[in-house]
Amino acid sequence: MPRKIDIEALCAEKGLRITEQRRVIARVLSEAEDHPDVEKLYERSSAIDPGISIATVYRTVRLFEEAGILERHDFGDGRARYEAAPESHHDHLIDVETGNVIEFVDPELELLQKQIAEKLGFRLVDHRMELYGVSLDRKN
Repeated sequence: MPRKIDIEALCAEKGLRITEQRRVIARVLSEAEDHPDVEKLYERSSAIDPGISIATVYRTVRLFEEAGILERHDFGDGRARYEAAPESHHDHLIDVETGNVIEFVDPELELLQKQIAEKLGFRLVDHRMELYGVSLDRKN
């Protein structure tokens, strides 16, 4: 898993005004081990500061996303989920039964994607890969 990103520090770098409620939301996002949706962010943030409304979480997430601090993902479960914009590239494997998201980097896969783009006459400038699966260990 990539190292934790200090969202509060990124806000300062980008010149965003950081209210106390935004600070709480930034810390919750920075400490998240998962890719929470707005409801999860609200639940975690309001446990720290009961004065935070879900509307504040929505506005803050939108602000952070527009500033390039957060990345939004749609992992096929109908909920927008968020993570700090990564400093380095990684891909995602989503367990369709539990919704768990596993981050991974595979140099061979990265090279293969680059080769495919070149074979098709393109220079790869960016990509996003999401794999969806079920655990081989789970009994059906």
